[in-house]
Amino acid sequence: TKVAPKQEGDPPVQPEQAAEGDLIAQIYIPRFGDQWERNIVEGTTLEQLNKHGMGHYTTSQMPGELGNFAVAGHRNGYGQPLGDVDKLQPGDAIVIRTQDYWYVYHYTEYEIVTPDHTEVVAANPESPGAAPTKRMITLTTCEPKYTTATHRWISYGEFDYWAKVSDGVPAELTTTDESGAVRFVNTEQPTLIERLGSMQPVVIAALIAYVVLFIAAAVAWRWPVLREIREGVRPRPDVSFYGWLLRHQPGVMPIRWLLVLLLAVAAAGALLEWGYPWLAANIPFLRDMSNYVAV
Repeated sequence: TKVAPKQEGDPPVQPEQAAEGDLIAQIYIPRFGDQWERNIVEGTTLEQLNKHGMGHYTTSQMPGELGNFAVAGHRNGYGQPLGDVDKLQPGDAIVIRTQDYWYVYHYTEYEIVTPDHTEVVAANPESPGAAPTKRMITLTTCEPKYTTATHRWISYGEFDYWAKVSDGVPAELTTTDESGAVRFVNTEQPTLIERLGSMQPVVIAALIAYVVLFIAAAVAWRWPVLREIREGVRPRPDVSFYGWLLRHQPGVMPIRWLLVLLLAVAAAGALLEWGYPWLAANIPFLRDMSNYVAV
């Protein structure tokens, strides 16, 4: 790894435009830990924030553009990307990476406002309505952290410099070992679930595996329910839903447990992909607890 040299002149703007849900950048804030990194997608709807972590206000400027690059993230729940926003100190680095460029900002100050103060994401939040005179970054999240979010915690930063990804890594994200070698501090690798980006393939795969195994086991060992119906055997009452579910699977006991496990994986994936986001968006109590952050 090399330390990317600071570039002179106005930074390039990247991306120039994006569609809802597009990945536009990654953000690194060393104050939150060497391994802290989040994706930023286009849009601040509940769907985008709950599924992807942080979202770019579509009405604000893009990275490198003159004005205000404004980003929202949950304070509590959904990975709480901005859960430690109150720990930021003046001068802390806030680093944005797009496909080809690094943009290094430094944290300056914060304020706490009510949700109707939308001027915090304006091109010039210091003088709403006026033309922007500098490049800024604004992070918005909820306040207070562990209860109904009645206010918004707004963190501001100002642009310092830009660098090329092809040249290396900004000094703010590097460390030097005993041999003098420069290393990127963030060595965390995405998990399998993070690389998938969606639980839908997991749900589909689990259901397909269940159907195939169910049919094979029913043919090989005869489905107990059909045998009970044919022989006129009245099943004994079950003491639990799990016992009832297990009894209605075909095959020997290990196969039955495997079938139940596949159903459980499919159900859990469906809840994560569709159930929980729907509940958080439509149940008032859960919506309050999710700390929705868009202003």
